[in-house]
Amino acid sequence: MKTHLSVNVNKVALVRNTRHLGIPSVTRAALLCLQAGAQGITVHPRPDGRHIRSHDVLELAELLQAWPDREYNIEGNPFQNLMDVVRDLKARGLPVHQVTFVPDSEDQFTSDHGWNIAQDAQRLRPLISQAQALGLRVSLFMDADPSAMAAAKALGADRIELYTEPYAAAWGTPDQAAQLQRFSQAAQAALDAGLGINAGHDLNLHNLRAFAQAVPGLQEVSIGHALIGDALELGYAATVQAYLACLA
Repeated sequence: MKTHLSVNVNKVALVRNTRHLGIPSVTRAALLCLQAGAQGITVHPRPDGRHIRSHDVLELAELLQAWPDREYNIEGNPFQNLMDVVRDLKARGLPVHQVTFVPDSEDQFTSDHGWNIAQDAQRLRPLISQAQALGLRVSLFMDADPSAMAAAKALGADRIELYTEPYAAAWGTPDQAAQLQRFSQAAQAALDAGLGINAGHDLNLHNLRAFAQAVPGLQEVSIGHALIGDALELGYAATVQAYLACLA
């Protein structure tokens, strides 16, 4: 099975937002990544608009109309602005394929934990149903806990996105093998429960290949910070191709 690469372009918007010139262009970055072979584009619009903003979400959806074989993944907290964002796109007849529910607080620096299904199930269930009624695939951002995967499936989720920062932090340390095994076991539990598997957070050119080889059923990785950082040195096309080579 081929693992798809979805490029998160939030950091391009973050740099652009430091001035009022519209550069670097978020849509141009996305186009170059698609032309280089990326199978999707990811954004995580937060309520404070610190990086991706509402016009970016719309313009990227318009761009993806010309790429019907690629996917648009929109991440965010469904109890904040995420559902309004995707409802607007669907009302306009614009493409969005997947929503990734992430349990971020409004002022959170970055995503740093997955859902607590036992605590959040009653609130999540109707929102999962609402997103699916819009024709969207729903992925839940989850820690690598094998025991939680059946419960995520029971809520109605289609996929989970494994929060990979603990693996990335352990890379090159004595804990690396144990973390990789932990993620492999969580992925197998997700597969056994009937879930698809995505992953993301701090994956990079150094640690991605080993992760993709060890984690069964990996359908998609969403990578932003490291990939955009590499693109500053290598350019978008060469960077995307290097990440795709890790997944090949």
